[in-house]
Amino acid sequence: MRARWRWGVGLVGLMWVGCVSTSDVSRSAGQNTGLRQLAWLVGAWITDDGERISEEHWTRPAGGTMFGVNRTIIDGQTVAFEYLRIEQTPQGIDYLASPNGRYPPTSFRLVQLDGQRVVFSNPVHDFPTRIIYWREADTLWARIEGEVDGEMKSSQWSWQLAQPGQ
Repeated sequence: MRARWRWGVGLVGLMWVGCVSTSDVSRSAGQNTGLRQLAWLVGAWITDDGERISEEHWTRPAGGTMFGVNRTIIDGQTVAFEYLRIEQTPQGIDYLASPNGRYPPTSFRLVQLDGQRVVFSNPVHDFPTRIIYWREADTLWARIEGEVDGEMKSSQWSWQLAQPGQ
């Protein structure tokens, strides 16, 4: 059995993740199967209404993960950002959110996937308890939902598929 070194790139640069056997690498290659169903998220998405710019970028499914980043800019200043990860685990597919870089991230389990619509849920999280993404042509939508003080609340965003160079 031949060993391969695995390296990762993080916010702090290149770091050693560990040594795994090729049998481990082969097993992890199969983990992309479920994530491939989310490939419709991939791309650079942007909304610019003249006052606020909102961007969300998603990488392609590979290595059992997809990575995303979201940023909101108002008056030329970043006012919010979020690191996102969708990960294939032995238990299912998880969406991990780190608003403003918070660690550890909050995990939401994929509970529904219908074509280009996906629902992630974490019923014990304060707010939101559900994260929903869906795509209509070149528009990506996201919605968060949950209960606050006994009342259902939600927020919704949309982005257009960015053209190269945007």
